[in-house]
Amino acid sequence: MAKAEKVKYAISRRRLNVIVAAVVLFVICLSFVDRYFGGGFREGVLLRVPRAVGAEKYHLKTFKVVKIVDGDTLDIDIADGKYDTTRVRLLGVDTPETKKAGVEIMYYGPEATAFTSSAALGKEVTIVIDTVSDVRDRYGRLLAYVRLEDGSFLNEELIKRGYGYGDVRFAHSRYDKFMELSRQAIESKAGLWQEVKRDQLPRWLQRERPALLAK
Repeated sequence: MAKAEKVKYAISRRRLNVIVAAVVLFVICLSFVDRYFGGGFREGVLLRVPRAVGAEKYHLKTFKVVKIVDGDTLDIDIADGKYDTTRVRLLGVDTPETKKAGVEIMYYGPEATAFTSSAALGKEVTIVIDTVSDVRDRYGRLLAYVRLEDGSFLNEELIKRGYGYGDVRFAHSRYDKFMELSRQAIESKAGLWQEVKRDQLPRWLQRERPALLAK
């Protein structure tokens, strides 16, 4: 091997070693931050970096709620394709049905819808797109956390107050927190959990958590 080629090879090797060392150092630093700053750091990153193309149209932007469909679904005042508004399905929470075709109004459904109306209808809310879940559901609705004017999240309030169920079917970045809120709501018999019967729960919840309310 010629001297010039040896020098060039040595330089390339040094560059590669520097890059590898930098990557290793980055991973170590990230692990340190994650360990000592915990979920708050991770959540902060998740809430600021939407993964899907088009999410920037909604992410961390404020809109007015113009319609409440039911407890977990609402419309905001921004056009979406051929529609004048965007339909938002609250991520990570499911409320008793009141408007689903072929399904009777479920126990505590009207109460859940009334709560969402009181909390959000006609008010400004901030849409937060997750980085773990899909951005749209199979019906084309936007999946999002909805932050209210007081800084609380409507998704969480519905679970905490017993107006809905933490949805165990789909992954999202606040899954563990929502499951803990569900547990607390069930134990304290908040809202629907005070008197609900097993056969009044949605079929998916009876299937996913067969021991829930078992008597």
